[in-house]
Amino acid sequence: MQYAFTAIADELIPQARERVFQHALDTYASEINKVISTWRNFKDQDLDFRSHPRSSTVGEHLKHQLLSERRFFGEFLGVPEPPASEVLPAMATVDRFCTRLRELALPRLGYLAEREMEWWLERVFFFDVERERVWIFWRRVLHTCHHRGQLTVYLRLLGHSVPAVYGPTADVSWTGADPTQTVEAAGRR
Repeated sequence: MQYAFTAIADELIPQARERVFQHALDTYASEINKVISTWRNFKDQDLDFRSHPRSSTVGEHLKHQLLSERRFFGEFLGVPEPPASEVLPAMATVDRFCTRLRELALPRLGYLAEREMEWWLERVFFFDVERERVWIFWRRVLHTCHHRGQLTVYLRLLGHSVPAVYGPTADVSWTGADPTQTVEAAGRR
């Protein structure tokens, strides 16, 4: 599947020391690409939009993504991270949020690539419990997917196109794209 935009190209994804964790690096880079592809569909004037009075604004979602990734990777996984005060872009624009997410993700990939099995499997504190680092890593990826999904709804409510992230959307398709919407499609081998 070819995407219209790629923030982290395949050749920038390092090889994992422990081959069994290469999928984690590949998936993290892919998810960063999907987040940035989603964010790029917003306009700067959308940053104050909220879908409901109790919902976060688009800008608050973008800030949360940057800050919560820093917390997950720095505090819980022990990855070297910049101080929290240096995470957000100096000016709140969609382009600068996208650039900052990529800038923060690239060194994480390098650090994670060098970790050995024992590091990934070590139990560390995660809020008020202990979990293996690999569990915390996947929890981070799922957290990112959750917020990206929320933002695709915001895009639709704003009348913007929704990018393809796992497959075609109502706005983006290609030859061979086959959404599974029938029993027949689901039953293929």
